[in-house]
Amino acid sequence: MSILYDFDPETALATEPVPSPCVGVCKMDEKAGWCAGCFRTIDELTAWSTSSNQSKLQVWRLVKHRMF
Repeated sequence: MSILYDFDPETALATEPVPSPCVGVCKMDEKAGWCAGCFRTIDELTAWSTSSNQSKLQVWRLVKHRMF
C-alpha cells in the first residue's frame, strides 16, 4: 500500500534501518507547517539523512499523529 500506512514505529527496532516516510509528493503545506506528502517539517526533512534511528522513529511517531 504505502509506507505511511505500512510502517509502524511502535514495533520497529532502533537497531534496524528506519525507512523514510517520503512518498514523492514534496509540497509544503504552509498552513500546517509540514510536507503534504510525508507530514514532516522542513527541519525534520533536512535532518533525516544524519539522524539516528532513534530520532527517525520519533519523527515517525509525529508523522503518524499528524496523519490523523
